[in-house]
Amino acid sequence: MKRDKSWWKCGGIAVIALIGLAPPVYSNYSSGSDFVAAVRPNGWLWAWGNNGSGRLGDGTTTSNRLPARIGMESDWVQVSAGSAHTAAVRADGSLWTWGHNGSGQLGDGTTAHRNSPAQIGTEMNWAAVSAGGSHTLALGRDGSLWAWGHNSSGQLGDGTTISRSFPTRIGADIDWVSVSAGYAHTVAIRRNGSLWVWGNNASGQLGDSTTTNRSLPMLIAMVGNWTQAAAGNSHTVAVRTDGSLWAWGHNGNGRLGDGTTSHRNLPTRIGTDSDWTFVSAGNAHTAAIRRDGSLWAWGHNGSGRLGDDTTTHRNAPVRVGADTNWISVSPGNNRTVGRRSDGTLWAWGHNWDGGLGDGTSTDRLSPVQVMIP
Repeated sequence: MKRDKSWWKCGGIAVIALIGLAPPVYSNYSSGSDFVAAVRPNGWLWAWGNNGSGRLGDGTTTSNRLPARIGMESDWVQVSAGSAHTAAVRADGSLWTWGHNGSGQLGDGTTAHRNSPAQIGTEMNWAAVSAGGSHTLALGRDGSLWAWGHNSSGQLGDGTTISRSFPTRIGADIDWVSVSAGYAHTVAIRRNGSLWVWGNNASGQLGDSTTTNRSLPMLIAMVGNWTQAAAGNSHTVAVRTDGSLWAWGHNGNGRLGDGTTSHRNLPTRIGTDSDWTFVSAGNAHTAAIRRDGSLWAWGHNGSGRLGDDTTTHRNAPVRVGADTNWISVSPGNNRTVGRRSDGTLWAWGHNWDGGLGDGTSTDRLSPVQVMIP
């Protein structure tokens, strides 16, 4: 979820060999506009990159080119990095946020920025959270859906365009299983595999054949069986149970991957392959993984964010390297972060703010490993 104009988001290998340490592994991570947050298997939380408004959560606004541990807690389970704020869930079900809060996206009832994690309410039943442009969505352990923050396009889904500075329940349903907050729109899946969308629709990113904004969740008019969906800046991507890949919305620089740069306001199948397992949308590029563990990317390639060792834009999926052990990927504004099956994190693209976590400010056109903290 990311945006070029306003927010949006080696040496480490040699060191590992010299001192005989295993590479650092991560269980959960998220690439924001210009920073990254990640959780290690031991429950420690780490962050690096741009620290404007305190989005890293280390108590300062000083940027880091290497992962820095956030606090001393060891029970973090999930984290999500947005445009300039971060949200995370701990093992006890508590919800925490920090960073930019101009639209109430932290959910603490204020618009004051926070440079360290602050608990939201006293509830201990949160299951997952997704940070978007200036809004946040979260799932309760009971399957309920909640939203807060900026709402000018209806991206919260509460039937209004009123911004909220505290969690607001979205409907009464208790069968939501996943949610993804984009720049100004949201996509979510319910237990029956149905896909729902709401918020900004200027480029057709809601996939309802119009460009009309929606302030309430709207069912995508296709049979269910959606397994995963992701909202980017102004496009949406999703995978179905048959392994087919779909995309719709803004198609500048070919971010939909259909071989064109034409916008689509209906879900459009990308190719004929049926072996896609995971997809994620960035600002103006997209990355996905196939069943064989190969990594593919397409769209805008400024600073090498596609990872194909070039800066050439691609309007169809191009393979990233020859590795077959990728399990997830998270595109940011102008960079990408991916995780391999051994738990190591790799990053590529723009690096002026240190968001690649390799200790430098040098752009990378192909994946480099995030260094040892």
